[in-house]
Amino acid sequence: MLSLSPSRTRRALMSCALLSAAAFLHPALHAQSVFRVTTIPEEAATEQIRKFTPLATYLEKALNVKVEFTPVSDYPAAVETLVNKKVDLVWFGGFTHVQANLRSGGKIVPLAQREEDTKFQSVFIAKTNSGIKTLADMKGKQVSFGSQSSTSGHLMPRSFLLEAKIDPEKDFKRIAYSGAHDATIASVVSGKVDAAALDITVWKKFVNENKVDTKAVDVFYTTPGYFNYNWSVHADMPADMQAKVKAALLALDPANPEHAEILRLNRATRYIATQPSNYKGLETAARSAGLL
Repeated sequence: MLSLSPSRTRRALMSCALLSAAAFLHPALHAQSVFRVTTIPEEAATEQIRKFTPLATYLEKALNVKVEFTPVSDYPAAVETLVNKKVDLVWFGGFTHVQANLRSGGKIVPLAQREEDTKFQSVFIAKTNSGIKTLADMKGKQVSFGSQSSTSGHLMPRSFLLEAKIDPEKDFKRIAYSGAHDATIASVVSGKVDAAALDITVWKKFVNENKVDTKAVDVFYTTPGYFNYNWSVHADMPADMQAKVKAALLALDPANPEHAEILRLNRATRYIATQPSNYKGLETAARSAGLL
């Protein structure tokens, strides 16, 4: 059995410790064994898992690496996980993309967005017997947004309200934040609030799946279009891996039944390339609304 002197033992242990520390501080020294994916929690965790697990399975084959999808608890958590490189790929709303980019010092790279995200919209809903038919009718009412970091559930609805000379803090009786679009719908249905704003695609999904009675609750205002969601990575991801991820997303083909199901679950016609300049308008809107 090999025996080391005390001094050689100490040197060996120190070398091991330094190598371990280097591996911890520089995970790229190890071949990546798991590619980690998450999203902003625009809906309940169970729904996120149902929607994005098939995409994770697809990416696993396309990238030839183990892929894990794990939901996070709130929008800020999605931002922090990518900024701190705890995950590799995140489905951001436009505003959370902007927040992550600012938090990281400009190191967040948007790779792809849905075709629908080039001209996204929010809707305002209310009970049909509420008497609320215009944005001005919301004055003096209880109103809910989604998460405070939501693009379609807060930032852009607030921006369009301000353009209409309606100040939520001054003109609404109470402002609530539901945390997710499905919870926003529930808050109007239950009567907890009089009106609310949310993602148009979530609203359409609820209507199509008969999860909401439009005779009782319906849309009274739809916003103009704006850029929204995207898949983002950290700029420290190797360029060849960024290219592989982007190519895999763009390769999803609605003519392929397996791909079509992934796209359907993601509420996407198809994915297209995007670029940082698409989200500058959202940053401007966020600053104007006092959210940055």
